[in-house]
Amino acid sequence: MVDTRPETGWDDILQALDERRLARDREADESVQRHRAQGKLLVRERIERLLDPGSFEEIGSAAGTPVYEEGKLVAFRPSGYLMGLGRIDGRRVVVGGEDFTSRGTPGRGEGGGMSRSAFAERMAMDWRLPLVRLIDAFGANIRAVEGMGRTYVPRIPGIVMLKELMATVPVVGAVMGSIAGLPAAVAVASHWSIMIKGQSHIFPAGPPVVKRALGIDIHKEDLGGYQVHAMKSGVIDNLAENEDDCLQQIRRFLSYLPSSVWQAPPRLPTGDDPNRREEALSSIIPRNRSRVYDVRRMLRLVVDKDSLFELAPFYGRSLLTSFARLDGYPVGVLANDPRHIGGSLDAAASEKLTRFVDLCDLFHLPIVNFVDQPGFMVGRAAEEAGTIRKGTRALFAIQESRVPWLTIIVRKCYGVAGAGFTRYGGLEMLYAWPSAEWGSIPIEGGVDAAYRRDIASSPDPEARRRELEQRLVEMRSPIGAAEAFNVPEIIDPRDTRRRVCEFLEIAQELIRTQTGRKQGDGIRP
Repeated sequence: MVDTRPETGWDDILQALDERRLARDREADESVQRHRAQGKLLVRERIERLLDPGSFEEIGSAAGTPVYEEGKLVAFRPSGYLMGLGRIDGRRVVVGGEDFTSRGTPGRGEGGGMSRSAFAERMAMDWRLPLVRLIDAFGANIRAVEGMGRTYVPRIPGIVMLKELMATVPVVGAVMGSIAGLPAAVAVASHWSIMIKGQSHIFPAGPPVVKRALGIDIHKEDLGGYQVHAMKSGVIDNLAENEDDCLQQIRRFLSYLPSSVWQAPPRLPTGDDPNRREEALSSIIPRNRSRVYDVRRMLRLVVDKDSLFELAPFYGRSLLTSFARLDGYPVGVLANDPRHIGGSLDAAASEKLTRFVDLCDLFHLPIVNFVDQPGFMVGRAAEEAGTIRKGTRALFAIQESRVPWLTIIVRKCYGVAGAGFTRYGGLEMLYAWPSAEWGSIPIEGGVDAAYRRDIASSPDPEARRRELEQRLVEMRSPIGAAEAFNVPEIIDPRDTRRRVCEFLEIAQELIRTQTGRKQGDGIRP
Protein backbone atom coordinates (compact mmCIF):
# COMPACT_ATOMS: atom_id res chain seq x y z
CA MET A 1 0.00 0.00 0.00
CA VAL A 2 1.34 3.39 -0.99
CA ASP A 3 1.66 6.03 1.73
CA THR A 4 -0.23 9.05 0.36
CA ARG A 5 0.50 11.37 3.30
CA PRO A 6 2.13 14.64 2.21
CA GLU A 7 5.85 15.11 2.73
CA THR A 8 5.95 17.12 5.98
CA GLY A 9 9.21 15.84 7.45
CA TRP A 10 9.30 14.17 10.83
CA ASP A 11 7.80 16.88 12.96
CA ASP A 12 5.12 14.54 14.31
CA ILE A 13 7.72 12.19 15.76
CA LEU A 14 9.72 15.05 17.20
CA GLN A 15 6.55 16.50 18.73
CA ALA A 16 5.72 13.15 20.33
CA LEU A 17 9.20 13.02 21.86
CA ASP A 18 8.82 16.59 23.14
CA GLU A 19 5.54 15.66 24.83
CA ARG A 20 7.34 13.00 26.81
CA ARG A 21 10.23 15.29 27.68
CA LEU A 22 7.82 17.92 28.94
CA ALA A 23 6.65 15.38 31.50
CA ARG A 24 9.89 16.06 33.36
CA ASP A 25 8.47 19.38 34.52
CA ARG A 26 6.43 18.13 37.47
CA GLU A 27 6.90 20.91 40.00
CA ALA A 28 3.28 20.62 41.18
CA ASP A 29 3.54 16.89 41.91
CA GLU A 30 2.98 16.02 45.55
CA SER A 31 6.09 13.79 45.54
CA VAL A 32 8.22 16.68 44.34
CA GLN A 33 6.89 18.93 47.08
CA ARG A 34 7.67 16.29 49.72
CA HIS A 35 11.17 15.96 48.29
CA ARG A 36 11.79 19.68 48.46
CA ALA A 37 10.31 19.90 51.95
CA GLN A 38 13.19 17.65 53.08
CA GLY A 39 15.65 20.22 51.75
CA LYS A 40 16.68 17.95 48.89
CA LEU A 41 17.43 18.89 45.30
CA LEU A 42 15.84 17.12 42.36
CA VAL A 43 18.18 14.82 40.46
CA ARG A 44 18.31 17.14 37.45
CA GLU A 45 19.29 20.03 39.73
CA ARG A 46 22.01 17.90 41.30
CA ILE A 47 23.45 17.04 37.91
CA GLU A 48 23.35 20.64 36.73
CA ARG A 49 25.18 21.85 39.86
CA LEU A 50 27.76 19.07 39.61
CA LEU A 51 28.72 19.68 36.00
CA ASP A 52 30.22 22.60 34.14
CA PRO A 53 27.38 25.00 33.19
CA GLY A 54 25.45 23.94 30.12
CA SER A 55 27.46 20.77 29.54
CA PHE A 56 24.84 18.11 30.37
CA GLU A 57 23.60 16.03 27.46
CA GLU A 58 20.84 13.68 28.56
CA ILE A 59 20.66 10.18 27.14
CA GLY A 60 17.28 8.46 27.15
CA SER A 61 15.32 11.69 27.58
CA ALA A 62 12.09 10.07 26.33
CA ALA A 63 12.42 6.89 28.42
CA GLY A 64 9.50 6.18 30.70
CA THR A 65 6.08 4.60 31.04
CA PRO A 66 3.32 5.88 28.71
CA VAL A 67 -0.45 5.54 29.25
CA TYR A 68 -2.58 5.38 26.10
CA GLU A 69 -6.34 5.61 25.61
CA GLU A 70 -7.62 4.75 22.16
CA GLY A 71 -4.13 5.09 20.79
CA LYS A 72 -3.61 8.55 22.23
CA LEU A 73 -1.04 9.41 24.91
CA VAL A 74 -2.91 10.64 27.98
CA ALA A 75 -0.21 10.32 30.65
CA PHE A 76 3.50 9.70 30.88
CA ARG A 77 5.69 8.83 33.85
CA PRO A 78 9.36 9.58 33.14
CA SER A 79 12.00 7.03 33.90
CA GLY A 80 13.08 6.94 37.51
CA TYR A 81 16.73 7.20 36.45
CA LEU A 82 18.37 10.18 34.76
CA MET A 83 21.75 9.84 33.05
CA GLY A 84 23.91 11.41 30.40
CA LEU A 85 27.24 12.97 29.53
CA GLY A 86 28.69 16.17 30.91
CA ARG A 87 31.94 17.89 31.79
CA ILE A 88 33.76 18.57 35.04
CA ASP A 89 36.55 21.13 34.66
CA GLY A 90 36.32 20.56 30.94
CA ARG A 91 36.74 16.77 31.08
CA ARG A 92 33.89 14.47 30.07
CA VAL A 93 32.18 12.25 32.62
CA VAL A 94 29.16 9.97 32.71
CA VAL A 95 26.68 10.90 35.42
CA GLY A 96 23.45 9.30 36.57
CA GLY A 97 21.06 9.29 39.48
CA GLU A 98 17.69 8.12 40.66
CA ASP A 99 14.72 10.45 40.60
CA PHE A 100 13.22 9.67 44.01
CA THR A 101 10.09 11.62 43.14
CA SER A 102 9.31 9.34 40.21
CA ARG A 103 7.47 6.07 40.49
CA GLY A 104 8.73 5.00 37.10
CA THR A 105 10.88 1.95 36.62
CA PRO A 106 14.52 2.79 37.33
CA GLY A 107 15.54 -0.88 37.22
CA ARG A 108 15.83 -3.46 34.49
CA GLY A 109 13.50 -3.63 31.55
CA GLU A 110 12.43 -0.03 31.01
CA GLY A 111 10.11 -0.31 28.05
CA GLY A 112 11.52 -3.72 27.19
CA GLY A 113 15.07 -2.39 26.87
CA MET A 114 18.09 -2.15 29.12
CA SER A 115 18.02 0.09 32.18
CA ARG A 116 19.57 3.51 31.95
CA SER A 117 21.75 2.78 34.98
CA ALA A 118 23.25 -0.28 33.26
CA PHE A 119 23.69 1.76 30.09
CA ALA A 120 25.57 4.44 32.07
CA GLU A 121 27.94 1.82 33.48
CA ARG A 122 28.59 0.28 30.08
CA MET A 123 29.13 3.70 28.49
CA ALA A 124 31.59 4.76 31.22
CA MET A 125 33.65 1.61 30.73
CA ASP A 126 33.58 1.50 26.94
CA TRP A 127 34.15 5.23 26.50
CA ARG A 128 36.77 5.24 29.29
CA LEU A 129 35.10 8.03 31.23
CA PRO A 130 34.62 8.50 35.00
CA LEU A 131 31.21 7.52 36.38
CA VAL A 132 29.43 9.57 39.03
CA ARG A 133 26.43 7.97 40.70
CA LEU A 134 24.06 10.27 42.63
CA ILE A 135 22.20 7.57 44.54
CA ASP A 136 18.77 8.16 46.08
CA ALA A 137 16.77 4.91 45.92
CA PHE A 138 15.49 1.95 47.90
CA GLY A 139 16.18 -1.61 46.89
CA ALA A 140 13.60 -4.35 46.30
CA ASN A 141 9.95 -3.60 46.94
CA ILE A 142 7.91 -6.51 48.31
CA ARG A 143 4.89 -5.25 46.35
CA ALA A 144 6.63 -6.52 43.23
CA VAL A 145 6.13 -10.09 44.47
CA GLU A 146 2.38 -9.62 44.50
CA GLY A 147 2.51 -8.20 41.02
CA MET A 148 4.52 -11.14 39.68
CA GLY A 149 2.58 -13.73 41.62
CA ARG A 150 5.77 -15.47 42.72
CA THR A 151 9.13 -14.97 44.40
CA TYR A 152 12.46 -15.36 42.63
CA VAL A 153 16.06 -16.36 43.29
CA PRO A 154 18.07 -13.15 43.81
CA ARG A 155 20.78 -12.66 41.21
CA ILE A 156 23.09 -9.75 40.43
CA PRO A 157 24.44 -10.44 36.93
CA GLY A 158 25.68 -6.86 36.84
CA ILE A 159 28.26 -7.56 39.55
CA VAL A 160 30.72 -8.74 36.91
CA MET A 161 30.22 -5.45 35.11
CA LEU A 162 30.80 -3.50 38.34
CA LYS A 163 34.11 -5.26 38.90
CA GLU A 164 35.25 -4.55 35.35
CA LEU A 165 34.12 -0.96 35.68
CA MET A 166 36.14 -0.40 38.85
CA ALA A 167 39.24 -1.79 37.17
CA THR A 168 38.86 0.70 34.32
CA VAL A 169 37.62 4.17 35.30
CA PRO A 170 37.11 6.25 38.46
CA VAL A 171 33.73 5.52 40.07
CA VAL A 172 32.10 7.82 42.63
CA GLY A 173 29.23 6.74 44.88
CA ALA A 174 27.35 9.70 46.36
CA VAL A 175 24.63 8.79 48.86
CA MET A 176 22.08 11.58 48.44
CA GLY A 177 19.27 10.17 50.60
CA SER A 178 18.25 7.03 52.49
CA ILE A 179 19.31 3.99 50.49
CA ALA A 180 18.96 0.27 51.18
CA GLY A 181 19.48 -3.07 49.49
CA LEU A 182 21.13 -3.11 46.07
CA PRO A 183 21.59 0.69 45.88
CA ALA A 184 23.58 0.47 49.13
CA ALA A 185 25.85 -2.17 47.61
CA VAL A 186 26.22 -0.06 44.47
CA ALA A 187 27.20 2.96 46.56
CA VAL A 188 30.18 1.18 48.09
CA ALA A 189 31.12 -0.46 44.78
CA SER A 190 33.09 2.70 44.11
CA HIS A 191 36.58 4.10 44.48
CA TRP A 192 35.30 6.86 46.71
CA SER A 193 31.99 7.42 48.49
CA ILE A 194 30.41 10.38 50.23
CA MET A 195 27.24 11.03 52.24
CA ILE A 196 25.46 14.14 53.53
CA LYS A 197 25.18 14.90 57.22
CA GLY A 198 21.62 14.41 58.48
CA GLN A 199 20.26 13.61 55.00
CA SER A 200 21.96 10.38 53.92
CA HIS A 201 21.53 6.90 55.34
CA ILE A 202 22.84 3.58 54.06
CA PHE A 203 22.07 0.02 55.17
CA PRO A 204 21.33 -3.43 53.71
CA ALA A 205 17.82 -3.16 55.16
CA GLY A 206 16.00 -0.33 56.91
CA PRO A 207 14.45 -0.02 60.37
CA PRO A 208 11.22 -1.97 59.56
CA VAL A 209 13.21 -5.05 58.51
CA VAL A 210 15.53 -4.73 61.51
CA LYS A 211 12.55 -4.55 63.87
CA ARG A 212 10.93 -7.60 62.33
CA ALA A 213 14.16 -9.62 62.22
CA LEU A 214 15.72 -8.64 65.55
CA GLY A 215 12.95 -7.05 67.55
CA ILE A 216 14.94 -3.83 67.77
CA ASP A 217 13.22 -0.50 67.26
CA ILE A 218 15.86 1.80 65.79
CA HIS A 219 15.88 5.14 64.00
CA LYS A 220 17.45 5.27 60.54
CA GLU A 221 20.03 7.81 61.78
CA ASP A 222 21.24 5.38 64.46
CA LEU A 223 21.17 2.47 62.03
CA GLY A 224 22.92 3.94 59.01
CA GLY A 225 23.58 7.65 59.45
CA TYR A 226 26.87 9.50 59.13
CA GLN A 227 27.87 8.84 62.76
CA VAL A 228 27.80 5.12 61.95
CA HIS A 229 29.30 4.92 58.46
CA ALA A 230 31.51 7.99 58.06
CA MET A 231 32.79 8.03 61.65
CA LYS A 232 32.94 4.38 62.74
CA SER A 233 32.47 1.66 60.12
CA GLY A 234 34.44 3.20 57.26
CA VAL A 235 31.70 2.15 54.81
CA ILE A 236 31.55 5.76 53.56
CA ASP A 237 34.74 7.72 52.93
CA ASN A 238 33.85 11.38 53.21
CA LEU A 239 31.13 13.55 54.73
CA ALA A 240 29.45 16.62 53.26
CA GLU A 241 27.61 19.38 55.11
CA ASN A 242 24.98 19.75 52.40
CA GLU A 243 24.29 18.81 48.79
CA ASP A 244 26.36 21.62 47.28
CA ASP A 245 29.32 20.66 49.46
CA CYS A 246 28.88 17.05 48.34
CA LEU A 247 28.90 17.97 44.65
CA GLN A 248 31.96 20.21 45.05
CA GLN A 249 33.85 17.43 46.82
CA ILE A 250 33.05 15.08 43.92
CA ARG A 251 34.51 17.59 41.46
CA ARG A 252 37.62 17.92 43.57
CA PHE A 253 38.11 14.16 44.01
CA LEU A 254 37.99 13.57 40.26
CA SER A 255 40.43 16.41 39.55
CA TYR A 256 43.34 14.31 40.84
CA LEU A 257 42.57 11.23 38.73
CA PRO A 258 42.87 10.39 35.05
CA SER A 259 39.71 9.62 33.11
CA SER A 260 40.75 5.96 32.91
CA VAL A 261 43.63 3.62 33.70
CA TRP A 262 44.96 4.23 30.17
CA GLN A 263 45.92 7.80 31.03
CA ALA A 264 48.39 9.44 33.39
CA PRO A 265 46.97 11.66 36.15
CA PRO A 266 46.44 15.25 34.96
CA ARG A 267 48.99 17.86 35.90
CA LEU A 268 47.45 21.22 36.73
CA PRO A 269 49.30 24.52 37.13
CA THR A 270 49.19 25.75 40.72
CA GLY A 271 51.60 28.67 40.57
CA ASP A 272 53.45 27.32 43.60
CA ASP A 273 57.26 27.41 43.35
CA PRO A 274 58.64 23.84 43.59
CA ASN A 275 61.70 25.28 45.37
CA ARG A 276 59.66 26.98 48.09
CA ARG A 277 61.29 26.55 51.54
CA GLU A 278 59.22 26.79 54.69
CA GLU A 279 61.19 27.75 57.81
CA ALA A 280 58.48 26.30 60.05
CA LEU A 281 59.41 22.77 58.92
CA SER A 282 62.74 22.98 60.72
CA SER A 283 61.03 22.95 64.12
CA ILE A 284 57.65 21.35 63.48
CA ILE A 285 58.73 18.02 65.04
CA PRO A 286 59.18 18.59 68.81
CA ARG A 287 62.49 17.61 70.45
CA ASN A 288 60.37 16.14 73.25
CA ARG A 289 59.38 12.73 71.84
CA SER A 290 56.21 12.54 73.92
CA ARG A 291 54.78 15.68 72.37
CA VAL A 292 52.51 15.59 69.32
CA TYR A 293 52.36 17.96 66.35
CA ASP A 294 49.86 18.99 63.66
CA VAL A 295 50.49 16.57 60.80
CA ARG A 296 48.10 18.38 58.45
CA ARG A 297 49.95 21.65 58.95
CA MET A 298 53.20 19.82 58.22
CA LEU A 299 51.82 18.45 54.94
CA ARG A 300 50.39 21.81 53.86
CA LEU A 301 53.85 23.33 54.25
CA VAL A 302 55.21 20.79 51.75
CA VAL A 303 52.51 20.25 49.09
CA ASP A 304 51.15 22.81 46.64
CA LYS A 305 49.04 25.42 48.40
CA ASP A 306 45.39 24.47 48.92
CA SER A 307 45.87 21.11 47.21
CA LEU A 308 45.48 18.73 50.18
CA PHE A 309 42.27 16.69 49.82
CA GLU A 310 41.86 14.15 52.61
CA LEU A 311 40.06 10.84 52.09
CA ALA A 312 38.27 9.00 54.92
CA PRO A 313 39.33 11.56 57.56
CA PHE A 314 37.17 10.07 60.35
CA TYR A 315 38.10 6.40 59.95
CA GLY A 316 41.42 4.81 60.90
CA ARG A 317 42.44 8.21 62.22
CA SER A 318 46.00 7.24 63.13
CA LEU A 319 46.77 7.25 59.40
CA LEU A 320 46.08 10.21 57.14
CA THR A 321 45.37 9.42 53.49
CA SER A 322 45.11 12.31 51.06
CA PHE A 323 45.44 13.45 47.50
CA ALA A 324 47.63 16.48 46.90
CA ARG A 325 49.69 18.15 44.20
CA LEU A 326 53.39 18.87 44.09
CA ASP A 327 54.55 21.11 41.25
CA GLY A 328 51.10 20.44 39.81
CA TYR A 329 51.50 16.64 39.74
CA PRO A 330 48.81 14.63 41.58
CA VAL A 331 50.13 12.34 44.32
CA GLY A 332 48.82 10.11 47.04
CA VAL A 333 49.99 11.19 50.50
CA LEU A 334 50.32 8.95 53.55
CA ALA A 335 51.15 10.30 57.00
CA ASN A 336 50.85 8.94 60.53
CA ASP A 337 48.96 11.18 62.95
CA PRO A 338 50.53 11.01 66.43
CA ARG A 339 47.43 12.58 67.97
CA HIS A 340 45.55 9.28 67.51
CA ILE A 341 46.96 6.19 69.27
CA GLY A 342 50.41 7.64 68.71
CA GLY A 343 50.15 7.12 64.96
CA SER A 344 50.33 3.34 65.30
CA LEU A 345 48.73 1.07 62.73
CA ASP A 346 45.50 -0.51 64.00
CA ALA A 347 42.98 -2.66 62.14
CA ALA A 348 40.97 0.28 60.80
CA ALA A 349 44.05 2.17 59.62
CA SER A 350 45.34 -1.02 57.98
CA GLU A 351 42.15 -1.39 55.94
CA LYS A 352 42.30 2.28 55.05
CA LEU A 353 45.92 1.90 53.96
CA THR A 354 45.12 -1.10 51.75
CA ARG A 355 42.31 0.65 49.88
CA PHE A 356 44.29 3.84 49.43
CA VAL A 357 47.37 2.12 48.04
CA ASP A 358 45.16 0.09 45.67
CA LEU A 359 43.48 3.31 44.52
CA CYS A 360 46.74 5.15 43.87
CA ASP A 361 48.25 2.15 42.11
CA LEU A 362 45.21 1.68 39.88
CA PHE A 363 45.27 5.27 38.64
CA HIS A 364 49.07 5.76 38.62
CA LEU A 365 49.45 8.29 41.44
CA PRO A 366 52.94 8.24 42.99
CA ILE A 367 52.87 7.84 46.77
CA VAL A 368 54.68 10.15 49.18
CA ASN A 369 54.83 8.66 52.67
CA PHE A 370 55.61 10.76 55.76
CA VAL A 371 56.47 8.17 58.41
CA ASP A 372 56.01 8.52 62.16
CA GLN A 373 55.14 4.91 62.87
CA PRO A 374 55.67 3.40 66.35
CA GLY A 375 54.43 0.00 65.11
CA PHE A 376 51.25 -2.04 65.12
CA MET A 377 48.74 -1.11 67.80
CA VAL A 378 48.97 -3.43 70.81
CA GLY A 379 46.56 -4.54 73.50
CA ARG A 380 43.52 -6.78 73.75
CA ALA A 381 41.23 -4.59 71.63
CA ALA A 382 43.82 -4.55 68.86
CA GLU A 383 44.11 -8.34 69.00
CA GLU A 384 40.35 -8.83 68.90
CA ALA A 385 40.15 -6.56 65.85
CA GLY A 386 42.61 -8.77 63.94
CA THR A 387 45.21 -6.03 63.62
CA ILE A 388 48.11 -8.25 62.60
CA ARG A 389 46.14 -9.96 59.81
CA LYS A 390 44.78 -6.69 58.41
CA GLY A 391 48.15 -5.02 58.85
CA THR A 392 49.93 -7.79 56.97
CA ARG A 393 47.38 -7.47 54.17
CA ALA A 394 48.27 -3.77 53.97
CA LEU A 395 51.97 -4.62 53.70
CA PHE A 396 51.15 -6.97 50.83
CA ALA A 397 49.17 -4.23 49.07
CA ILE A 398 52.20 -1.96 49.28
CA GLN A 399 54.49 -4.57 47.76
CA GLU A 400 51.96 -5.36 45.00
CA SER A 401 51.85 -1.72 43.93
CA ARG A 402 53.79 -0.49 40.89
CA VAL A 403 53.77 3.28 41.34
CA PRO A 404 56.83 5.27 42.43
CA TRP A 405 57.28 5.62 46.21
CA LEU A 406 59.07 8.38 48.07
CA THR A 407 59.40 8.00 51.83
CA ILE A 408 60.39 10.63 54.37
CA ILE A 409 60.89 9.32 57.91
CA VAL A 410 60.00 12.33 60.03
CA ARG A 411 60.14 10.67 63.45
CA LYS A 412 59.46 7.06 64.50
CA CYS A 413 59.83 4.02 62.28
CA TYR A 414 59.59 0.80 64.29
CA GLY A 415 58.75 -2.85 63.87
CA VAL A 416 56.93 -4.69 61.12
CA ALA A 417 54.49 -1.82 60.60
CA GLY A 418 57.40 0.60 60.27
CA ALA A 419 59.02 -1.69 57.71
CA GLY A 420 56.04 -1.08 55.43
CA PHE A 421 57.21 2.43 54.63
CA THR A 422 57.81 1.67 50.95
CA ARG A 423 57.53 -0.80 48.12
CA TYR A 424 60.93 -2.51 47.85
CA GLY A 425 62.38 -2.36 44.36
CA GLY A 426 61.50 -0.23 41.38
CA LEU A 427 61.45 3.55 41.52
CA GLU A 428 61.58 4.36 45.22
CA MET A 429 63.60 6.65 47.45
CA LEU A 430 64.09 7.05 51.19
CA TYR A 431 64.93 10.26 53.02
CA ALA A 432 64.98 11.01 56.75
CA TRP A 433 64.69 14.18 58.77
CA PRO A 434 67.11 14.89 61.64
CA SER A 435 64.25 14.04 64.02
CA ALA A 436 64.05 10.46 62.70
CA GLU A 437 64.54 7.34 64.81
CA TRP A 438 64.04 3.68 64.02
CA GLY A 439 64.52 0.12 65.11
CA SER A 440 62.95 -3.31 65.36
CA ILE A 441 61.16 -2.25 68.56
CA PRO A 442 60.93 1.02 70.53
CA ILE A 443 63.73 1.18 73.07
CA GLU A 444 61.48 1.84 76.05
CA GLY A 445 59.32 -1.26 75.64
CA GLY A 446 62.19 -3.29 74.24
CA VAL A 447 64.33 -2.82 77.32
CA ASP A 448 61.60 -4.22 79.57
CA ALA A 449 61.27 -7.27 77.33
CA ALA A 450 64.95 -7.98 76.62
CA TYR A 451 66.40 -7.16 80.06
CA ARG A 452 63.56 -8.34 82.27
CA ARG A 453 65.68 -10.59 84.50
CA ASP A 454 68.53 -8.10 84.67
CA ILE A 455 66.17 -5.35 85.81
CA ALA A 456 64.30 -7.57 88.25
CA SER A 457 67.51 -8.78 89.97
CA SER A 458 68.95 -5.29 90.35
CA PRO A 459 68.92 -3.66 93.82
CA ASP A 460 67.20 -0.68 92.21
CA PRO A 461 65.16 -1.99 89.23
CA GLU A 462 63.92 1.44 88.16
CA ALA A 463 67.43 2.93 88.17
CA ARG A 464 68.72 -0.06 86.20
CA ARG A 465 65.93 0.34 83.63
CA ARG A 466 66.79 4.04 83.17
CA GLU A 467 70.47 3.20 82.84
CA LEU A 468 69.84 0.64 80.10
CA GLU A 469 67.42 2.91 78.27
CA GLN A 470 69.82 5.84 78.34
CA ARG A 471 72.66 3.71 76.99
CA LEU A 472 70.52 2.54 74.06
CA VAL A 473 68.94 5.93 73.43
CA GLU A 474 72.38 7.31 72.65
CA MET A 475 72.45 4.91 69.68
CA ARG A 476 69.15 6.22 68.34
CA SER A 477 70.59 9.16 66.42
CA PRO A 478 69.99 8.87 62.65
CA ILE A 479 73.61 9.82 62.03
CA GLY A 480 74.79 6.27 62.76
CA ALA A 481 72.39 4.87 60.17
CA ALA A 482 73.57 7.44 57.65
CA GLU A 483 77.22 6.52 58.29
CA ALA A 484 76.35 2.87 57.63
CA PHE A 485 74.34 3.91 54.54
CA ASN A 486 71.28 2.32 56.13
CA VAL A 487 69.37 5.44 55.07
CA PRO A 488 70.41 7.07 51.78
CA GLU A 489 70.17 10.70 52.89
CA ILE A 490 69.24 12.80 55.91
CA ILE A 491 67.80 16.05 54.60
CA ASP A 492 66.95 19.46 55.95
CA PRO A 493 63.15 19.41 56.40
CA ARG A 494 62.99 22.76 54.60
CA ASP A 495 64.34 21.06 51.45
CA THR A 496 61.63 18.39 51.44
CA ARG A 497 59.39 20.09 48.89
CA ARG A 498 62.21 20.56 46.39
CA ARG A 499 63.37 16.96 46.78
CA VAL A 500 59.88 15.55 46.33
CA CYS A 501 59.17 17.70 43.28
CA GLU A 502 62.42 16.55 41.66
CA PHE A 503 61.51 12.91 42.33
CA LEU A 504 58.05 13.37 40.80
CA GLU A 505 59.55 14.90 37.66
CA ILE A 506 61.63 11.74 37.21
CA ALA A 507 58.64 9.53 38.06
CA GLN A 508 56.57 10.80 35.13
CA GLU A 509 58.58 8.81 32.61
CA LEU A 510 57.84 5.57 34.48
CA ILE A 511 54.16 6.43 34.95
CA ARG A 512 53.68 6.88 31.22
CA THR A 513 54.88 3.30 30.69
CA GLN A 514 52.49 1.87 33.31
CA THR A 515 49.15 3.06 31.93
CA GLY A 516 46.57 0.42 31.10
CA ARG A 517 45.29 -2.57 33.01
CA LYS A 518 47.03 -5.55 34.47
CA GLN A 519 45.70 -8.92 35.54
CA GLY A 520 43.82 -8.62 38.80
CA ASP A 521 43.55 -4.83 38.66
CA GLY A 522 40.84 -3.13 40.64
CA ILE A 523 39.96 -2.08 44.13
CA ARG A 524 37.73 -4.06 46.42
CA PRO A 525 34.83 -2.25 48.13
